[in-house]
Amino acid sequence: MSYKAPVEQIEFILRHVVPYGEVAATERFGEAGFDTASAILTEAGKLAGNVLAPLNRNGDENPARLENGKLRSSPGFDEGFRAIAEGGWVGLAADPEHGGMGLPQALNMAVAEMMAGACLSLQLNPLLTQGQIEALEHHASDELKALYLPKLISGEWSGTMNLTEPGAGSDVGALTTRAERNGDGSYSITGQKIFITWGDSDVTGNVCHAVLARLPDGAKGTRGISLFMVPKFIPDENGNPGVANSLKVVSLEEKTGIHGSPTCVMSYEGATGWLIGEEHKGMAAMFTMMNCARLGVGMQGIGVGEAALQQAVAYAQERNQMGLIIRHPDVRRMLATARAEIFAARAIALACATAIDLERATGDADHAARAAFLTPIAKAYGTDTGWRVADTAVQVHGGMGYIEETGVSQYLRDVRITQIYEGTNGIQAMDLVGRKLSDGGEAAARLLDEILDGAKSAQGEHPDLANEVWQAAETLREATQTLLERDLPERFAGAVPYLSAFARVLGGYYHLLAARAGGEAQLALARVFIRRVLPRFGTDLDEALAGLGDLTAISNETLAGEMAV
Repeated sequence: MSYKAPVEQIEFILRHVVPYGEVAATERFGEAGFDTASAILTEAGKLAGNVLAPLNRNGDENPARLENGKLRSSPGFDEGFRAIAEGGWVGLAADPEHGGMGLPQALNMAVAEMMAGACLSLQLNPLLTQGQIEALEHHASDELKALYLPKLISGEWSGTMNLTEPGAGSDVGALTTRAERNGDGSYSITGQKIFITWGDSDVTGNVCHAVLARLPDGAKGTRGISLFMVPKFIPDENGNPGVANSLKVVSLEEKTGIHGSPTCVMSYEGATGWLIGEEHKGMAAMFTMMNCARLGVGMQGIGVGEAALQQAVAYAQERNQMGLIIRHPDVRRMLATARAEIFAARAIALACATAIDLERATGDADHAARAAFLTPIAKAYGTDTGWRVADTAVQVHGGMGYIEETGVSQYLRDVRITQIYEGTNGIQAMDLVGRKLSDGGEAAARLLDEILDGAKSAQGEHPDLANEVWQAAETLREATQTLLERDLPERFAGAVPYLSAFARVLGGYYHLLAARAGGEAQLALARVFIRRVLPRFGTDLDEALAGLGDLTAISNETLAGEMAV
């Protein structure tokens, strides 16, 4: 089964569901109108379908490996990455001052989805590089920008993110990696990092590690952490890879999925690094990188889900069991629900991307607040949807879905990590009910006002669907106000179902907009989502408001299965 990039679906959302037209109307992105966007998406779709998708199975069956301390990537990955780099896709949204195209993040994220759907293991390389580009553009010195950005943007070099340590995962402040001042503007970095995606590469000439470490006078916790650029090869006086730095790949992790993506254990042994941003303020720079990556990971979930769904539909149209199985009501239920959820997740993610673009183009604080609010929703719902759809694809295949021969189980294995890395979906939900509601719920209220107004205006055309969306948004508003009156532990106990509820209400709204703008196909899909998926928000909110008491009442012994007789 070949992968076909969903160019038309993405274009429809950009034209009719999210405010991409407002983005293209700004001075900053004035040259990125719909015609330009269509041309870019079409070319990216060809790259994804014709060049990257054929590498996906190969990467799964022939994983990246370490030979005598040197990384060997999956066969064909070198050619695939070169096609990405030479096409300028790494620097699509990067600053033109350093060789980027300066195009909207909405297009960059759409391209990321297509590449991830085609070959997630390879797409991870440019995703991490793009995150590092963001961090350098916003926080690095002019000297560091001039040296590293052109090479990263061109794809000559690649970038990584080094946060996690054996004893410091979500609790980043517990890290033990040390940094010492060398007295010449450089620093000496010592420590070990784990779970480093594409921590080494033979498809680029240098690997540039963004490493979190603590200086001797750094305070405990996250406030005392600094961020350093630590390259595999130290650039010489001409900016080319010079002598090898004092770092190495200790081992590669053996993983459930994304076998073609090398996940490295990295050791820094007095490696030379340079400060990104200010001393003791590394988390600000790292969060810039992580926020870019979090939206990108949401797109990964959507992309893999799209690919899995395409294969499931194709199989259902061919498999004969008392007639073609695509005619069976339950199979149609699974496929229709999956398609409706993919549309909703894609719309939420592109709404987040357009908010980022509008903030960058206008400096408007409301756009910044919306982008921040939507980021954890886009990441969590996009990846949860990817997992559900991939699981559905296996189910549609029946027993053959559990057999590696069909290849559909790879999607399930690959997409599972997206719910974990770049901040688990539980962390995303806690961020939503904590930091993102710390404005007293203003960003949430503005978004809900938009949904309520949009639903009202649609009542003349689609009264049944519009009323469902309006009522859901009003109920969500009341629940949000209730959460705001509670302390953080109480909010955290219901954070995950609250995020799910908000995503489903948003999804219903975007489906309603699509039904108004499109034809019978969009209306039919909107009915599926609003009648079958949206109602689940009610049970989500019931759980979100259940509080903490029943959870704390259960002892650890009971959780372990020890019951008194």
